[in-house]
Amino acid sequence: MLIPRQKTPDLQVQTLEHGTFDLSSEQSERGTVVCFYRGLHCPICATYLKELEKQVPEFAARGVNVIALSSDNEERAQAMAEKINAQNLRIGYGLDLNKAREWGLYISTSRGKTSIGIEEPKLFSEPGLFLITPEQTLYYGSVQTMPFVRPHFSELLGALDFAIKNSYPARGEYTGEV
Repeated sequence: MLIPRQKTPDLQVQTLEHGTFDLSSEQSERGTVVCFYRGLHCPICATYLKELEKQVPEFAARGVNVIALSSDNEERAQAMAEKINAQNLRIGYGLDLNKAREWGLYISTSRGKTSIGIEEPKLFSEPGLFLITPEQTLYYGSVQTMPFVRPHFSELLGALDFAIKNSYPARGEYTGEV
């Protein structure tokens, strides 16, 4: 389990337009949103990433970088980028599923073709959304066991505004006895 205020696992993936993404060398004023998505086969992911694409400039205005990534190969990642008309959103691909597990993501097995007629990979990770500080510690994290009911980016932006204004610390950091 990832613990707020503690270092996250390292994360390196190839991106479609921006070379290698390496979380440990990411430069930003306030951190990086890392959005793990299921893959091209997921119609909910496409809708979700379209919304994230719209919000990338809002995150940038707050000093926060953004990347969306999956275990899809480059071809499927490119197809997703085209499907969502990605102009601002960095799209990463080739996420190793062992790395996905390090991040606390759930892994699912294929059920064949989805409702949009695209074959699911044999194995793939379920969604996760994280805000990582410039020091590579966890500030916010959410993971799902299925594609439904994901955090809204507009709410994350509002929370970010509150946190900036009030110097609000990451919560959930206590690991002692209860």
